[in-house]
Amino acid sequence: MLYELHELQKTVSAPLLAWVHASHRLFSNPYSPLAYTPVSRHIAASSELITRLMRSYHKPAWGIDHALVAAQSAAESHPLPAETPALPAGRLGVPVVIEPVMIRPFCHLLHFRKQTERRGPKVLIFAPLSGHHATLLRDTVRTMLRDFDVYITDWVDARMVPLAAGPFHLEDYVDYCKEFIRFLGPGIATVSVCQPTVPVLAAIALLAQEQDACVPRTMVMMGGPIDTRRSPTVVNELAMGRPHSWFEDQVIHRVPFNYPGFMRRVYPGFLQHLSFIAMNADRHIEAHRQFFNHLIVGDGDSAESH
Repeated sequence: MLYELHELQKTVSAPLLAWVHASHRLFSNPYSPLAYTPVSRHIAASSELITRLMRSYHKPAWGIDHALVAAQSAAESHPLPAETPALPAGRLGVPVVIEPVMIRPFCHLLHFRKQTERRGPKVLIFAPLSGHHATLLRDTVRTMLRDFDVYITDWVDARMVPLAAGPFHLEDYVDYCKEFIRFLGPGIATVSVCQPTVPVLAAIALLAQEQDACVPRTMVMMGGPIDTRRSPTVVNELAMGRPHSWFEDQVIHRVPFNYPGFMRRVYPGFLQHLSFIAMNADRHIEAHRQFFNHLIVGDGDSAESH
């Protein structure tokens, strides 16, 4: 019922959100006379803070349409207009096309295809499956595009996957990793960030055990819970202090009827978000307080970084 109540709250609060957004525009738009009253900044800042807290955020765009490559290779393989200036460090920009090369029910394998013959060695980035969008790693992708042919796992929101597509458990996660590695072939490099480090490690270990020719050349694991016994965090302590059944009862819920994945059992994103905040509540409260103050004094750059 918790997921249904969350969706009901979103629906009921939609008119209030629209009203608060309109209030923000009235007291911040330079063409509005209300924007020049003594309390205009306070009202606009309060309205924006409430709007941001209540808004549902959609997946952001990648925003990657070109890559910086070595000037010599760019000039040889994809000539650019004569008026195109050389970028710092002897690099030029080449166009990038983002295209799915493998589509599975729970994940799309994306290729950032550079419009040049010299794309560099292949690197497969495994992005976190839940709690984040793969676009969180856009800066990582943008940097690696300079020297590599980049692929990344773009996981599908589980509530958008129909129940007929079947379940998705840890063994399915490992199978996906093996399938993507085999698709790209021998000699690739892999980078797993946070959550996927465990299934990627398992997948590569299984490939090695099977003496598969597609075992990656390198395996980089960043910020992942490989051995949770080492340097335990609050999350580790909570996990060790509760039985598996407690988590299944408390955090696993069925997707409401208004999504394609109706009745699928998931760990809802809004609960993940609340869990993140609960771990560092004081930090989040202070960040929002500073955000409000930056809006009051007109510090747009600091507010935007928040």
